[in-house]
This record gives sequence, structure tokens and C-alpha cells, in this order.
Amino acid sequence: MEFLEFFSWMKVSDIGTLSMILLIAMFFLLAIGMPLGFASAFLAVATLVMKFGPELLFGHFGRGPLNVLAQAIYRQMTNYVLISVPLFIFMAALLERSGIARDMYSSLNIWLSRTRGGIAIVTSIMAVIMAAMSGIIGGEVVLLGLIALPQMLRLGYNQNLAIGTICASGSLGTMIPPSIVLIFYGLITETSIKALFTASFLPGFMLASFFIVYIMITTRLDPSKAPLPEPEPGDPESSEKRLMFLGFVSRLSLWVSGVLFLRAMFFTVLGQNTVTEGVDPIFLGMVSDIPYIVGAFILALIIIRFVVGIERTNVGWEMGKGLIAPTVVIGVVLGSIYGGITGITEAAGMGVIAVFVIGLIRREMTMEIVWDAVMRTLKSTGTIIWVTIGAAALAAAYTLVGGPTYVANLIVGTELPAMGIILVMMVIFLIMGMFMDWVGIVLLVMPVFLPIVLKLPVEELGFIGELEPRQVAVWFGVLFCMNMQVSFLSPPFGPAAFYLKSVAPDHISLTDIFRGFLPFICLQLLALAVLLIWPGIITLFLP
Repeated sequence: MEFLEFFSWMKVSDIGTLSMILLIAMFFLLAIGMPLGFASAFLAVATLVMKFGPELLFGHFGRGPLNVLAQAIYRQMTNYVLISVPLFIFMAALLERSGIARDMYSSLNIWLSRTRGGIAIVTSIMAVIMAAMSGIIGGEVVLLGLIALPQMLRLGYNQNLAIGTICASGSLGTMIPPSIVLIFYGLITETSIKALFTASFLPGFMLASFFIVYIMITTRLDPSKAPLPEPEPGDPESSEKRLMFLGFVSRLSLWVSGVLFLRAMFFTVLGQNTVTEGVDPIFLGMVSDIPYIVGAFILALIIIRFVVGIERTNVGWEMGKGLIAPTVVIGVVLGSIYGGITGITEAAGMGVIAVFVIGLIRREMTMEIVWDAVMRTLKSTGTIIWVTIGAAALAAAYTLVGGPTYVANLIVGTELPAMGIILVMMVIFLIMGMFMDWVGIVLLVMPVFLPIVLKLPVEELGFIGELEPRQVAVWFGVLFCMNMQVSFLSPPFGPAAFYLKSVAPDHISLTDIFRGFLPFICLQLLALAVLLIWPGIITLFLP
């Protein structure tokens, strides 16, 4: 008893003081290099000790408040959707080691080789496709750094433009489904992950288009930033190349529309595509969709036969065949989700199988590649899971001591308008993103912020368009992901900079990398502003 009384000074009754201690302690532990998972787990126990006293550890160990932490961790770790995370990481690792990504880059480069800033545009497009396949950020930056950076530097591209394009585009996996960030947000907030994917689709591509438009404008204003390469022998003229590309797209459309037709007929024979009240229609699988699918098939045939020509189409197909494998993977992953065939976890598993089978067909899938992908997956997943455990414990402890209520009353008590409160939250996200991993932020902060947002008057959110109450959580999730997009580039701990530094030439310093980020951070903030001003952008594809 005397021992416990000696430590009685540790008790803190005021929740405001406790919150300040936690905030300072978190930044201190991160500053001295303690991993976020360890720091969160330590502070979770420290929070309960400060609130309930040291006897919590010695008198009733494993019971009471500590049991709440165990339940929170168990609940998080047994969520079925969490299995999709290592599957997507494994798929990204296989894509990185196989030749699929390199062939895709080569095909895109063929089409845009004679375009000013073409390689930078190709890099952005490739990043979008990679994001739509796996939703993993770090691997994309590394892969683009290995493939695109040497090419751009060799051709005399401006170093800042090359660096910014690779890192900004490589982090698009934060926004474009199947985003791991969106999956975690959906898990924590119990928001439909499918709805989050649908809502983030347009904002993600909007941000990618901002990057591409910026590249096109800046390279035309200053051609020295992106010199045109010398034409390759036998390289067709631009007009001829456009026709070949049209032929490639038309032949690909034949295959896609043919598969969709067989799928729709399969559902028709089984009677699964009948219109039923309360049941979402099958995407491109209803009887009413068949005439449009057949029309697309016939249109593609007409273009090939009478516009492009069969011979030109064959050449275009050979030039663009590197895009076929990524298209198949995207179709398998996203098609199975939006087609109502599988859930998120099953779609991730199907994506892994698709990449593996394609690798076997291409004779690229070796045991060395598989083993390396497994090791990378274990390391990445272990880090994410440990951060998840620590952050879940800290979030549960802070909730138990009344922290969310205190923060909610503090924010609401400022009497700011609804958008003022949202802007304060965005600033907090931006600041935390400079120092913390997104996993910790979503687990620690979202349980506090989202209930506040859900209580705000929905008619006061945004300035253009309106949201329905059921869409507020989805909109805030997309806002959060756009904010985390900025955090991947934000100094001093922007992870994209360190990913690129690991594969960049020695003469490129971290200072050089962060300098290249500046215009792209402005573009990310512009996209964030669009989401704040026009929240209805997320509803365009929502049912």
C-alpha cells in the first residue's frame, strides 16, 4: 500500500490537463525516435494510470479498464476486412518485382514519346493505374523512382519536376480505390467501404488530372524543363499513332464488351438480374444493359473495320499490349467489388490470384519473386498491425477517460460555424500528418472528430451542392484521405521523400526532394479546397 501511495502523485483528475500531457508526451516520444506503435501502447497504459491511479496495474491487473483495452484490440484484430490489407500489399509486391509495371510504362511511353513532358505525364498515368490495382503508396514511389526517374534525368528533365511528379503521383494510392487508407477509415468508423471507394473515385482522378495539367502547362511555358527526345527510327507520325491507339482501344473494347455480354447473359439465365425493390442492380449486368453492351461491341467493330483498319489495329495492339495485364487486374479487383460479386477482402484475394496467374503466363513468376513478396508483406503488415494495436489501445483508453467528450465540447464551445470547425480539423490533420503515420491518425483522431462532424447541420457543410445526412461520414472520409495525400509530401517526415531517396542517385538530397514537392503540395491543397467548397462532388457516383 505504501508503494502505491508513493506513486499517487501520478493521478490526474482534470481531463484537459491529461489531454495536454498526452499530446506533449506523444510528440516527445516520436521526436526521440520511438515507433508510433510502442508510443501509443505506452501512452494507453499511462492514460489509465493517470486517471485511475497506479493500483490499476497491481491491484486488479487484467481487469477493469485494462480489460477495455484488450477488448478494443481484439475487436480491431478480428475484423474480417483487415485481411485485405496484407493481400493488397502482397499484390503490390508481386507487381513491383514482375515485369507488368515495366511493360505498362513502355507501352504508355510509346504513345506519348513525342509529347512535351510526355514521360512525366506517362509517370502520372502509370501511378493512377498502379493505384487502381493495389492502393499501396510506398511501393509505387519506389517503382516509379527506379523506372521513370533515370529516364527523365537522362533526357534532361528539370530535376524538381521529375521528383515532384514521381512522389506526388506515387502517393495517389491514398485517394484512388482500392485505397488502404479508405479501408482503415471504413473499419474504424463503420462506414461502407464500397461507398467510400465510389465517392473517392472522382476526387482521386481530379487530383491526378491537376498533376497532368500542371505538367502540360509548365513544360509549355518553359520547354527547357522537358526537352523532346530525338525521334526513334521508324516511329510513326503523331496522326498515325493516334489512329493506332484508337485501334488498340477498339480491340480492347471488343474483349471487354464480349466478357460483359457473357456475364449479363449468365445472370439472365440464372434469373439473378431481375429488378427487385431494395436490392441494388448488378453493375452492367442487368437485362436493360445488354443492348448498350452489344452496341459498344458493334461500334468497336465498325471503328476497326472502316476507320482504323485491321492492319493498323494489329500494330497498335502490339504497341499497347503492355496495358492489357494492368487492365485485367483492375477489372478483377474493382469489377468484382462494384459488380457485387465479392467484398473488399475477397476482391483483394482475387487480385493476388490474377497477378500470380498473369506472372505464370508471362513466365515471370519465380519462387524468388514470391518469397521476396512474402517477406515484404510480412514486414509491412507487421508494422501496420503493430501501429493499429497501439493506436486502438490509446483510442480506447482516451475514450474511457472521457477525452472525446472533452475535445468535442472544446471545439463546439468555440462557437465557430460548421465550416469553421471543419477547417480547424483540416489544419489539425495537416499538422499531425507532418509528424505521424496515417494509421495512427485515423485510429486516434477519427473516433473524436467524426461524431462532432455528424452533429453539424448538414445544410451548412460546403458552399456548392448539398449532402444527405448518410453521406456526411463518406465525405469526411474522402476529405481525410485527401489530407493524408498532402501528409505524404509534407516535411519534415514526408514518407514519399524517404521512399524516393532510397532509390535516387546520390547527388539528389532530401532537401532537393522536398523542394520538388512544393508546387504539387499546392495542387493537393487546391484539390482539398475543391472538396471543402463542393462536397457534392463525392455524390455524383453514389446511389
